[in-house]
Amino acid sequence: MSDENIDPMDESAAPLIEHLAELRTRLIRAFIAFVIGMLICFFFAEPILNFLVEPIAEILRERGQDPRLIFTAPQEKFFVLFRISVLAGLMLSFPVIANELWRFVAPGLYKNEKNAFLPFIITSPLLFLLGASFAHYVVTPLAMNFFIGFSDFIPSITDIVAGTGSIDPDPNAKISTVFLGSVRESLDITLKFIFAFGICFQLPVLMTLLGMAGLVSSQGMKDMRKYAVVGILVLAAVITPPDVITQVILFVVVYALYEISIHLVGMVEKKRDKKLREDGYFDDDVEDDEG
Repeated sequence: MSDENIDPMDESAAPLIEHLAELRTRLIRAFIAFVIGMLICFFFAEPILNFLVEPIAEILRERGQDPRLIFTAPQEKFFVLFRISVLAGLMLSFPVIANELWRFVAPGLYKNEKNAFLPFIITSPLLFLLGASFAHYVVTPLAMNFFIGFSDFIPSITDIVAGTGSIDPDPNAKISTVFLGSVRESLDITLKFIFAFGICFQLPVLMTLLGMAGLVSSQGMKDMRKYAVVGILVLAAVITPPDVITQVILFVVVYALYEISIHLVGMVEKKRDKKLREDGYFDDDVEDDEG
């Protein structure tokens, strides 16, 4: 058969099939790594759970209450540990998963594109861990202290208004409420804060990538500062309890990340302008005359 009789569609289909086969291999390896990580973490799920709910336990100890959490369904504890093993296994296997995806995508990128994206692949998980740590050690204790302490605050105010008691009434004189935390619900709110702050800490990475793509500019971000302040305040009110201290902390942290993003986008713009000037796309004399 001569070359003239070869169908061009057959030639283009062969590389596509090879790419799909490689993608399948990479996904299988990533999935195997995830399963292995999940199984490993399942054996350590109980210590991980204790670590995650430690802020709640510490508050209960300070209040003189039993720091243990309860489960109200036979299967609740099992599914809580399974959920923890899935999330922890994903984090444990993330380097392998990221490596497999990067090795699939990298051959199709130019050298300068590889050098541009590789730092973000490394920085993004580190920023997520930083945000998760901030949530676990700072935000969660403040939030839990507010929520659990709220059960004492309202009855005390009611007694003062009614004139039937003092700020510290006798607990034996009437029916009182006590916190018996569900392990599932306590874990839910803890993970909510961890993922919320972990995602918020991705702001510099996201804005820098958008700046590299030319979708945002440092000057535009500066002009949008007042809208960013309103948006951050709304975000703080949604994902944090009605505690002013927690909301202020979140606002300060996220707004600081926004200012850092402006600086990073500005650096990207300067680097891009320098490259364009070296390539002859910018004329410094023309720019000076226009200025």
